[in-house]
Amino acid sequence: MNNNSKVICYNRKAVHDYFIDEVYEAGIALLGPEVKSLRNGWVSINDSYAKIKKGEVFLYNMYIKPYPYTHHLYIDPNRPRKLLLNKREINRLIGKTEERGYTLIPIKIYFSTKGWAKVQLALAKGKRKYDKRRILKEKELKRELERIKKRY
Repeated sequence: MNNNSKVICYNRKAVHDYFIDEVYEAGIALLGPEVKSLRNGWVSINDSYAKIKKGEVFLYNMYIKPYPYTHHLYIDPNRPRKLLLNKREINRLIGKTEERGYTLIPIKIYFSTKGWAKVQLALAKGKRKYDKRRILKEKELKRELERIKKRY
C-alpha cells in the first residue's frame, strides 16, 4: 500500500481479536454502483472474513450500502465478493488456512493510486481471552514506565 492511497474502511477489531502473521493485498471484483458507494465510504468490514472455494478467494459479510441513484440494478449489499490474487498466493493461503486456527481477515479497504479498489487481507490466528488480558497488561506497564521516565 502506498502513502498516496485513500483508506476507505479500517477493521479495528481485527488487530484486537487476532494475531496477524502475514498481510496480502488483493483486488476486489465489484460492480459499478458498488464502487460509487465505496468512494462515498458506505462500507463496513467489521464481521467480514475470507474463504477459499475451488481455488478462488471470496470475501463474505462485507456490507456495501446500495447506491441510491441506481434504479435499474439491485445488488445484494452482503453478497460474497471475489478477491483477485495470484495463483501462487492462493496456493500459499490454501496451505496456511488448512492449518488449525488460521483465518483470513480483511484489515482495510482502500483505493490505490491508480484508482483500483483494494483490500488488505491478513492471515491471522484468533486470540484467547487470557492473551488479550496479557497484552492489555503489557501496554499498561509500558505506559507506566513512560510516565516514570518523563518525570525523571
